[in-house]
Amino acid sequence: MGRAFEYRKARKMKRWGHMARVFTKLGKEIEIAVKAAGPDPSANTRLRLLIQNAKAENMPKENVERAIKRATEKDAADYKEVIYEGYGAHGIAFLVETATDNTNRTVANVRMHFNKCGGTLGNSGSVAFMFEHKCVFKFRAAEGVDPEELELEMIDLGVDEFYPEEDGITVYASYESFGGIQKWLDDQGYEIVSGEGVYIPTDTKELDAEGREAIEKLVERLEEDDDVTNVYHTMKEADEEE
Repeated sequence: MGRAFEYRKARKMKRWGHMARVFTKLGKEIEIAVKAAGPDPSANTRLRLLIQNAKAENMPKENVERAIKRATEKDAADYKEVIYEGYGAHGIAFLVETATDNTNRTVANVRMHFNKCGGTLGNSGSVAFMFEHKCVFKFRAAEGVDPEELELEMIDLGVDEFYPEEDGITVYASYESFGGIQKWLDDQGYEIVSGEGVYIPTDTKELDAEGREAIEKLVERLEEDDDVTNVYHTMKEADEEE
């Protein structure tokens, strides 16, 4: 298995234990998508994909409908997506994705989390070069499709990792290929189970138990912040280790 797949697998196992936060994140992303391109999924490709992501995460349909409705109300919060960068203890780099209606509040809270856990909030670009921005799609191809031929077709679209699994196919590519891959999957009539942008560290650092505990404390604090949607770091995940 490739590096991106193993890294995401380790993080996914942790994510499943935090469904409430996943629902909050998806709700904000749905609101942002509706404000950008309207509430009709057939005319809003990002919204359509987010609804599929919500289904994949078992987010109740009524939660999705409430998020769409909130975004169309006159006094709806105006969320912005902002990424913060910094270092945790032991030189571990962090990228923190947020969706916020108050950047002053969010940056103050993120800085506080770093400071309380022995880290520092950095400037834009201070650690981003340590991560690759990727898109990841999971989809179901039509019955009888040859996986090897499908992989060759998708390499031409920019896919660099391709994993057939029992419940579908997972592919990774540069984030710049996101729109092209989504359109191609739609045009082929393949069922998109989920699709999102992720940041994969180009290298990870292994820490001892004490070091891991310090980093996990910062991750936990950040993930519990209502404005934070995703936390990425360069500490080697336990499930990545051989």
